[in-house]
Amino acid sequence: MAGMSEQYDVAEFISRMPQGMGALNDKMGIEIVEISPERVVATMPVEGNTQPYGLLHGGASVVLAETLGSIGSALHAMPDRLSVGVDINATHHRAATSGTVTGTATAIHLGRSSAAYEVVITDEQGRRICTSRITCALMPAERYS
Repeated sequence: MAGMSEQYDVAEFISRMPQGMGALNDKMGIEIVEISPERVVATMPVEGNTQPYGLLHGGASVVLAETLGSIGSALHAMPDRLSVGVDINATHHRAATSGTVTGTATAIHLGRSSAAYEVVITDEQGRRICTSRITCALMPAERYS
């Protein structure tokens, strides 16, 4: 397993998950670009993830943010702990109506019992669309096996 500052292989990480990236992430079109405990990056298309006015749905941004924070905290927790989301919030700054958004999760706390990330979602011009914060509890893995 890679050390704390090393980047993980995305395909290898996804292959270790019981259901790959999961049905919701597949439906949303989320593509993981980079993963490590300290930083996770992914893209998501706006098309197919809009609300009735044609804008990127705020819930879609939260799905992307939760995906990124969950992956980072899972990597931090491995191999003896599992990550369980306990809190997420989001502030939506501007609309996106087309193209692809990119989410970047940066660790703000990597502890023994919890991990927290700030997730910044930007449009193709680099403008901030959403800022989110997610906290995950780290639970003993044997408790869930």
